[in-house]
Amino acid sequence: MNDAFGHPQSMMVLGGTSEIGGSIVDVLVGERCRTVVLAGRDQESLASAATRAEQGGAEVTKTVTFDASDVDDAASTVDRCFTAADGPVDLVVIALGLLGSTTSEVAEPSRISELIIANFTWPAAAMGAVASRLQAQGHGRIIVLSSVAGVRIRAANYLYGSAKAGLDAFARGLAETLRGSGVLVQVVRPGFVHTKMTRGHRPAPFAVSPQVVAAAVDRGIERNQAVIWVPGFLRWVFAVLRVLPQSLWRRLPE
Repeated sequence: MNDAFGHPQSMMVLGGTSEIGGSIVDVLVGERCRTVVLAGRDQESLASAATRAEQGGAEVTKTVTFDASDVDDAASTVDRCFTAADGPVDLVVIALGLLGSTTSEVAEPSRISELIIANFTWPAAAMGAVASRLQAQGHGRIIVLSSVAGVRIRAANYLYGSAKAGLDAFARGLAETLRGSGVLVQVVRPGFVHTKMTRGHRPAPFAVSPQVVAAAVDRGIERNQAVIWVPGFLRWVFAVLRVLPQSLWRRLPE
């Protein structure tokens, strides 16, 4: 259960080797989150992430491997994570992402499928399974890493953006179905984040670090924000950009 200050004492991260996920773990372990389950593809990287959580103060760390291309295994992965936690889970972070390159991959159907599955289909399937488990235990919180790329689609990254738009909408719809259940879904919409996924890409305006995202998530948990924009003023920037005529939108720097 959450502690007296509302901080989660147990958490799991689907995408446990992601830099943003790792930074969120750092912050919450520092606030006395004691059980951490990390799920990802590479066992060696998961072991390193688990060691980092232990050094930060976690008392129990477990790792689970999964393949985000196997949608049929999403529910089973969630089950394995809850079994590994060996008790109630206060917080589940959905931190999967695969950027890709629209210009070079749009002619490859298999690559389009891979990007949409990794950014939308698998996380959505896992989220549905997580919601069922949290409802059964009577409480919990889901943090979903979306992106401002899904708020209004750009030509430069429309595969990634369209998949994130789908995930964002799915999460907000799921949140509505869970009202009154004790389970909360929060969507995180960062702008450009300096990570290994974005390395080699020109930073967009207002780029931030994973640590900045983690700090915003921590504040969002305390405030129960439905949507967490990072940085926060992007909420107002996109209030304008959403209604900008397409002729002007396409002229903005990529």
